[in-house]
Parts: sequence; structure tokens; C-alpha cells
Amino acid sequence: MNTKVADIMHSGVEWVSPDARLSEVARIMKDKDIGAVPVGEDDRLVGMVTDRDLAVRALANGKDPAALTARDVMSRPIVYCRADEPIEDAVRVMEARQIRRLPVINEQKRMVGMISLGDISECGHRDLTAEVVSAVSSHHA
Repeated sequence: MNTKVADIMHSGVEWVSPDARLSEVARIMKDKDIGAVPVGEDDRLVGMVTDRDLAVRALANGKDPAALTARDVMSRPIVYCRADEPIEDAVRVMEARQIRRLPVINEQKRMVGMISLGDISECGHRDLTAEVVSAVSSHHA
């Protein structure tokens, strides 16, 4: 199969500013039923806040979540893939970095979507799905 990332990604991804309150980020996750929210500044992707970031970097550290912003807990550096890449390349990045979601950028380095394990699974790539699930879950075993 020659499926490209752009063929299966979710487009139209909403992002927040680095100064967004964690309550806003959590509300977006809840309302959209997603586990990661990109963080953008000056039309550039600068970080990602995941549900794990909220739990580990905000709550488990004993800090006051009401006083924290996306910048305080976001994951950096940005790991991403390109829209015109074969999905196999995105899967290799996900495996190597043990992540379940990747922002997708275009030729102008603008974020145009997100790709997740679910997207890969839904497009019928069962072997790739099994491979990446095994890789990203191995550090939790």
C-alpha cells in the first residue's frame, strides 16, 4: 500500500496558546474526546499537552493546576511527521519515540492535522497497528 499520512489523518486540529490554562486544555480534551492538544505560538507548533502531561507534570508534582498553563506542562521537543510521507514512516517515528499521536505538518511547516494509532488501525493496516501498539506499550510492561 502507498497510503500517505494525509490520506488518513484528522485535519482541522484545534490548538491552544502556551498561556492557556490547564482547565481549558482539559475541557478541549473532554469535549473533543481526544488525548492530546497541540500548543501553538506565532503560527508555529511549539509543544503538545497530553492527558499524561496533565496527570504527571501537573497533578502528580503537587502543583496547583489552577495556576498552571500549557507551557508549564507541554511536551517538547515536537515530534511530528509530514503529510506527504507514507504512513509507514509515521509509524516508525511513533515506535521509536513510543508515542500514540503525531502532529502532521505540510511543506510550509504548518500543522495540518494529527495522526493516531486509531487512524492507522481504521485504514486497515493491521500489521502496522500491531507493530506500533507493541512498541509504544512496551515501556509500560
